[in-house]
Amino acid sequence: MEIHRFTIILDGLPEMTVEASNRLYESGCDDSTPGSRQGVSHVDFHREASSLKEAILSAIADVHKAGFKVSHVETEDSETVSQINQGLLQS
Repeated sequence: MEIHRFTIILDGLPEMTVEASNRLYESGCDDSTPGSRQGVSHVDFHREASSLKEAILSAIADVHKAGFKVSHVETEDSETVSQINQGLLQS
């Protein structure tokens, strides 16, 4: 297993609040740093998994469990992220 770094951009949350951060932490995002900038909230992850795709999908599930929607995912691996972002658009 290795540590994968990526950012999830949240949809519809213009500012990260303490309450939102706590919900994320309690839903399993204890390996992340939430924040916001210029009206966009994001969650920076350092997630351990066997693949980047597995790490991202499990993080998305945890974000959904906290009650938030995912706008898109950003990372250096554009191919994996493109596939995941495409799946988000179709759901």
